[in-house]
Amino acid sequence: LSNFYPSEVEYKGIKFPTVEHAFQAAKCKTKEEMQKFTEYDTPGKAKRAGRKVDLRNDWEDVKLNIMDELLKQKFSNPAMAEKLLETKNEFLVEGNNWNDTFWGVCDRKGENHLGVILMKLRSELLIGIANEYMIESGWSNVT
Repeated sequence: LSNFYPSEVEYKGIKFPTVEHAFQAAKCKTKEEMQKFTEYDTPGKAKRAGRKVDLRNDWEDVKLNIMDELLKQKFSNPAMAEKLLETKNEFLVEGNNWNDTFWGVCDRKGENHLGVILMKLRSELLIGIANEYMIESGWSNVT
């Protein structure tokens, strides 16, 4: 489920090899700066480079929506969706030891936004599967 896992996503018309590459690029103010992130051969290098960019002015306001959008793309791939669904109803936590308490949890403290987004997407996938089943089974008024 890691954002470092190879799974092509697109942001602002640019294709990236991982969610991490795209997310770090999304911090940039220009498309030219974003494009540079396609050149990093590992998500770790993209993440390190993302720490050095001049952040776009609205970054704090948009970063959650951007992560949500990128993860939706990633998990629209059936193989990736299956991996997420295999977590069943587990509470997903982005555990870490580098004190990221926004996206995850460190020392039992944190907002766990990444885990929350993943659980939301898992629920949306399950609702979609249920709706498809109901439609195929002849139920009416299913949207």
